[in-house]
Amino acid sequence: MFCQILSATILGISCEPVTIELDISSGMPVFVMVGSLSSKVRESQERVRTALRNLDIYLPPKRITVNLSPGDLKKDGTQFDLPIAAALLTALEKIPKDSLDNCMVIGELHLNGDIEGVPGILPSVIKARELGISTVLLPKANAAEASSIDGIRIISLSNLNDLISFCLDTSSTKYDHIPKSNAHSTVKYPDFSDIKGQQSVKRAALIAASGFHNLLLSGPPGSGKSMTAKRIPGIMPDLTRDEQIEVSQIYSVAGLLNSDTPLITQRPFRAPHNTLSIQALCGGGRIPVPGEITLAHRGVLFIDEIPEMPGRTLDMLRGPLEDHTILISRTAGSYRFPANFLFVAAMNPCPCGNYPLNSCTCSPFEIQHYHSKISQPVLDRIDIRVDVPAVSYDELTSSSDDPISTSVLKKQALKAFNIQKERYRGTKICFNSELSPSDIKKFCHMTEESKRLLEHAFLKMDLSARAYHRILKLARTIADLDNSDIISEAHISEAFCFRNQNLFKRSR
Repeated sequence: MFCQILSATILGISCEPVTIELDISSGMPVFVMVGSLSSKVRESQERVRTALRNLDIYLPPKRITVNLSPGDLKKDGTQFDLPIAAALLTALEKIPKDSLDNCMVIGELHLNGDIEGVPGILPSVIKARELGISTVLLPKANAAEASSIDGIRIISLSNLNDLISFCLDTSSTKYDHIPKSNAHSTVKYPDFSDIKGQQSVKRAALIAASGFHNLLLSGPPGSGKSMTAKRIPGIMPDLTRDEQIEVSQIYSVAGLLNSDTPLITQRPFRAPHNTLSIQALCGGGRIPVPGEITLAHRGVLFIDEIPEMPGRTLDMLRGPLEDHTILISRTAGSYRFPANFLFVAAMNPCPCGNYPLNSCTCSPFEIQHYHSKISQPVLDRIDIRVDVPAVSYDELTSSSDDPISTSVLKKQALKAFNIQKERYRGTKICFNSELSPSDIKKFCHMTEESKRLLEHAFLKMDLSARAYHRILKLARTIADLDNSDIISEAHISEAFCFRNQNLFKRSR
């Protein structure tokens, strides 16, 4: 007997439909699985066979052939257990043959027949809706995650008996996950008012968050660099519904969603240690999975003590910072991951951290060598570089509340964001940092004084073309914060001040 069940596999962060084809025929008793399968998928036959046997359902002594089509598509993961079991139950006439028509089935099986949750449910449900599938059968553990997608019926199953019961009466609503989950990510970011003083640093953080400009903080230990970075997501504009789904798909593939946080509703903040590997940063594996730069998509990637990061790993940021995407190629195919994130880095001014104080024990050569660990191409992609001086005793012990709080900064950032949203309506651009050279000509209008200042600085400072464009984009954000359509001389001056070259005194 021949039957087909629709399932899906994850490639990168996208989903591809997979058809489970099963045939039971006369011949030597054997269970064969084909179709470019990984070892995880091949193990499914033992899990399925044992789970059915524990439900007193025994396979006949015949030739059982399972094909996962298309055959040239690499399959990995444990999500094929349930559809293979469903195909066997159909072939054995334990469930009606047409009961799973226009359905997608996903899930992992335990040996006792219980159904375990799997990663990648959200993109699978979205793909099913795109294909016009009416119903998705999936583990109960993934039901809250799947319920965030409208326009498709979600059937949540706890074990194989639930699958059989549903197939015998598909009109029953017993297994429908009808209520929408109200659970969402509830990260509470700390407040900027906790940081004493550091007015210029807060201004830099505001500009960075308003236009999605990369930020480098340089200062001695304990000056508030990490505190500033951790507070930046709190002043960024809230994720739109489409962005929530986009980010949640990434976290679903990475297996970081659960019933408590079935949907990412806040800007991600990722702060990996500076010793992370290239694979951990960019994503990797035989079938690549998202790395830290993809998990930070639409949010903040913060790396502390960036000069201590391995040079090869740090230089891997060059492409994503410019193109907002990363392409990983394997023999099985190429995988494209989104990487549109705000990069925030922190460092000491010297190896001991005390420069330029008298207590600094570093030689000029050691300081220059320390700074040179950040390559010029990476540095060129960082729009804002700001000194974070040590906090004075008076600032630290002041009893008055700092008027620059997260709520105040967020209102200013939202004002600039709404200006950008209106300006770029009808385009794919969200923030000023995403402008291309042709977009800069169209949207970055300057006064004659600002043009002369920019020309003088370009020639005097020997800027690269990339630096020139990034200064203009930074000035565009500063002008938006001032509610100005035209970039003035003051906006260009402030952009140059925040692109502080004095942090890196190196020969060129």
